[in-house]
Amino acid sequence: MNLRKITSLTLLVSFLVLMLTSVVLYIEPSGRVAYWSGWSLWGLSKAQWGAQHLNSGVLFLLAVCLHVYYNFNAITAYLKNRLKKPTLFTPAFNISVLVTLLVCLGTYLEVPPFSTVVNIGEAITDRANAKYGEPPYGHAELSSLKSFARRVDLDLEQATKLLRDNNIKFASDKEKIIDIARANNITPQSLFDIMKPATVNKEGASFPSEPPPGFGRKTLAEVCAEYKLHIPDITRALKKNNIGTDLEETVKELAAQSGSDPHTIFEIIHGAAQKEQ
Repeated sequence: MNLRKITSLTLLVSFLVLMLTSVVLYIEPSGRVAYWSGWSLWGLSKAQWGAQHLNSGVLFLLAVCLHVYYNFNAITAYLKNRLKKPTLFTPAFNISVLVTLLVCLGTYLEVPPFSTVVNIGEAITDRANAKYGEPPYGHAELSSLKSFARRVDLDLEQATKLLRDNNIKFASDKEKIIDIARANNITPQSLFDIMKPATVNKEGASFPSEPPPGFGRKTLAEVCAEYKLHIPDITRALKKNNIGTDLEETVKELAAQSGSDPHTIFEIIHGAAQKEQ
C-alpha cells in the first residue's frame, strides 16, 4: 500500500466531512431549542453532529501531520528565497500570515465581511429557533415532571391526567421530561403541547428573574405587552440609561444602537418592573 496516497486521500475525505459538519453546525438551531424540539438532520441529533465534527476534525489534523511528514521537502522548498536559501519570511509565507491575521482581526473587531458571516449564521439560527420552538426555560427537558409543572404554571394533577389520556406512559412525576419523551417516542415540545391545557390562569405574567429564551428577538412593545408592564415607566428607565425606546425595535437592536447588550437591557427592565410591583 502507498501510505502517501492513503494520507492525501484521507486528508481530502476528512476535509469534505469536516466541511459538511461545519455547514450543519452553522445552520442548526441553538442547543436549547435542538434538545427541546428533538431536532435532527438525516437521522443525527445536534449532539451526534457535534461528535462527528469533532472526530472528523481530529482525523483531519492527524492526516495533516502525516501529509507534512511525507511532503516535508516540498514544504521547505516553499520557504526558500530566490537564492535557494532557507528563510521563514518568504513573500508567500508573509502573505499567508497577513491573510490569516486579517481574518482573525476582522472577526475580533466585528467588521464586514467577517461580521456578515457571523450575522448570517445568527439569523439562520434565530429562524430555526422560531421554527422549532423555544423551551419555556433553559434545559427544561432535564426537569422532572413535577418541577416542570411548577415552573411553567401547570396544574400537576390535570397535566398528569392529560398525559395518561393521550397514552403517555411514565411511572411518576419524578421522571424527567426528556426521559418521558424518549420512552414514548415524542419530543419534549410535543409533551408540553399535550399538557398546555392544564395551564393555571393568572391575572398577568410576572417579569422573570432571568432573561427568557428569545428575549433579544422580541420588540420592546412585545416585552411590555407579554408581562403587562407600564410602557412610560419602562421607557423612562431606558432613557435614564441612554437606551433607545423605539417600541418597534427588538431588544437586540436597541442594545446594538446603544453599545450595550440584551442582558443589560433586561436588568434595566427588571428593575423597573420590580418597582411597579
